[in-house]
Amino acid sequence: MSFYTSLSGLQAAQTELSTVSHNLANVSTNGFKKSRTDFADVIASSIAADPTKLVGSGTVVKGNRQQFGEGNLKTTGSSLDLAISGDGFFAVKTAGLNATTAYTRNGAFQVDPATKSIVDAQGSALQGYPVDTKGNATATGSDGLITLTLAATSGTPSATANVGLKLNLYAAASTPSVAFDPANAASYNSSTATTIYDSAGKASTLTNYYVHTGTNAWTVHSYVGDTALSVGGSTAGTPVTFDATGNITAPTTPVTYDAFTPTTGGVAQTLAFSLAGSTQASSAFSVNARTADGSAVGELAGVTVNGQGIVAANYSNGDTINLGKVALANFANPTGLRQTGNSYWSASGISGQAALGAANESGFGSLLSGTLEGSNVDITEELVSLIAAQRNFQANAKALDIASQISQTIFQIRG
Repeated sequence: MSFYTSLSGLQAAQTELSTVSHNLANVSTNGFKKSRTDFADVIASSIAADPTKLVGSGTVVKGNRQQFGEGNLKTTGSSLDLAISGDGFFAVKTAGLNATTAYTRNGAFQVDPATKSIVDAQGSALQGYPVDTKGNATATGSDGLITLTLAATSGTPSATANVGLKLNLYAAASTPSVAFDPANAASYNSSTATTIYDSAGKASTLTNYYVHTGTNAWTVHSYVGDTALSVGGSTAGTPVTFDATGNITAPTTPVTYDAFTPTTGGVAQTLAFSLAGSTQASSAFSVNARTADGSAVGELAGVTVNGQGIVAANYSNGDTINLGKVALANFANPTGLRQTGNSYWSASGISGQAALGAANESGFGSLLSGTLEGSNVDITEELVSLIAAQRNFQANAKALDIASQISQTIFQIRG
């Protein structure tokens, strides 16, 4: 019987060695949770047995218990590197035909260049809840989960139709002695550049040149790229006049230029240009206000995640769109989760079904952006456990050797 007692000790020690080795192998795995091997003694007894004379029959592995203590938090600077401080797991939809919902503490996410979805290294998509414009979730539960996906563009393009500048022109400016030429800075006194858009939302530049032509009199020449804008077929420029107090007297209404083809190509457009509120004073030339309608299509410029888990996409046209709120999952008994590899867990009958929510809600931890949770393996502790498991294995091997020697001695007894 002592053979099997020692054998059970060898098997138990070997299991513990495997567990410790697995922990050490994953010391650098983000979101990894170490395991601990628990043992129990084996006692064979009956109601008639004398409890003072019972001899144990070895040991048995009761289970490998996962330890869900929090790992070290590492700052990365990437907005899609997420860490949960406290309880909870990220919910991800695995890739492939048989997609399932898995749970992980590894928050190293990125944007898939093909689908624009937020995915992990395995291509599994981060799950969340849709939100309204104020960031409030508009769905709950497992049926409300969506894949967080970024739109490649934002907004509808529109051509610029109106530009307004409120200027101050320098009253004591000299009058250029040469004919106006946009390539010759000596032929004008000041200039402004304003971004305008064509019907496809492509940007070009409207440049206005201001030429002092006499007392309280100026001429404005307007160009889009190298094309001079005309009024009634004339490119002579628009006269601008002021009264003795420096207030503008002409033009009193916006100047409408003839249709022109933008430098970006596309459909011809017209443009109304206003100088309402402009002044002429002894102070230096300045632009006090600028307005221009029209808009471009915003290209995806970045993505951010705040402490409430709201994922927002930022676009080149200034738009910010809330895509959703990161969903978190928790379990009544996390130690009963089934490990499936790739830092994933799945629900089991022991763990119970996932309870879903969001960061900072009851039962869920806080969410940190630009941070990753490392493994919770303590190398020193594991090395000590490794030594102890090795000693246990050696001791049980020695007991087995002694039992073998005793058996050999008995076999050698002669009658």
